[in-house]
Amino acid sequence: MIDPTGAPRLRVAVIGVGRVGSVLGAALSRAGHFVAAGTGVSDESRRRAERLLPDVPLMPADEAAALADLVLITVPDDQLAGLVAGLARTATWRAGQLAVHTSGAHGIAVFAPAEELGVVGMALHPVMTFAGRGEDLQRLEGAAFGVTAPEEFRPVAETLVIELGGEPVWVPEAARAGYHAALSMGSNHLVTLVNDSAEVLRAAGVENPSRLLGPLLSASLDNALRIGDEALTGPVSRGDSATVAAHIDALAGTPFLNPYLAMAIRTMQRAAAAGRLSEAQCIELLAVIDRAPS
Repeated sequence: MIDPTGAPRLRVAVIGVGRVGSVLGAALSRAGHFVAAGTGVSDESRRRAERLLPDVPLMPADEAAALADLVLITVPDDQLAGLVAGLARTATWRAGQLAVHTSGAHGIAVFAPAEELGVVGMALHPVMTFAGRGEDLQRLEGAAFGVTAPEEFRPVAETLVIELGGEPVWVPEAARAGYHAALSMGSNHLVTLVNDSAEVLRAAGVENPSRLLGPLLSASLDNALRIGDEALTGPVSRGDSATVAAHIDALAGTPFLNPYLAMAIRTMQRAAAAGRLSEAQCIELLAVIDRAPS
C-alpha cells in the first residue's frame, strides 16, 4: 500500500496491455514501480508489450492480479464491471490492494465487489489519446487525469498521477457522468463536426477542405478556450436570419441539416445569454429554423 506521505514501490499488474495499459505500465516502471505481470491475448498486444514492457510476463487476469499490490485495469468500458466482479468471484482480490481503472465513463462504484473484499478502488482517466508507442510517454508529461477515489485515499490517487507525469484533476463520483459527457462533446463531437464541414465543402467543389478549415478552426478553438463566448461569430451570433435561411436551403435533403439546426439553436442561446442578440432577433432566427424542411 502507498503511504500518502511517502512513495514505496509497488508490484503492478496491467490488466489489458493495449494502447493505454502498455504506456501507463511503462510510465509506472519509469517511476520506479515493478511491473510484475500483464494480460494480453492479441498479437498486437503482445508486440506492444514487448516494446514497452519488455520481460514482463503475460498471463491470465486472475494470475496477474494475484501478484500485484496495484492492479491497473485498462480494458474497454463495457468489460470493466464484469472483470472486477469476476475477480471477486474467483477470490483473486485481497485486502489492501489498490485497483485503478482508466475509464472516463466510470467512477469508483464499479469497484463495489472488490471493495467488499478490502480493495481500494480508484479512477484515473488520462485526458489524452494514445497510440501505444514510446512517444506517448512524453505526451503524458503534464497531461490532465480525471481523478476519483475515496476521499481518504485522494492523496494516494493524486500521487500516482504525478508519478505518471500527469496533473491530477479531482472529479467527484456524482459528477463522473457529466465529466465524461463534456469530454465526449468536446472531442468526439468535434471530430464529427469537422468532418461534416469538410464533406459539405467537398460537395461545394473545394478539393482540399483542410486548407480552409485548418487555420479557421485552429483560430476558433484558440479563441473559444481563451475568451469563451466572446469568440462567437458568424450569422447566428449576428442575428442574420437571411443568411441562416440560405444555409438551410443549401443543406436541405442532406444529413447535415439537422446537426446544423441544432447547433444554430444552441449558438443562438449562447449569443443571447452573452448579450449579443436581442429577443426580437432570436424570435426571427427561430422562425427561420422552424420553417426548415423536416
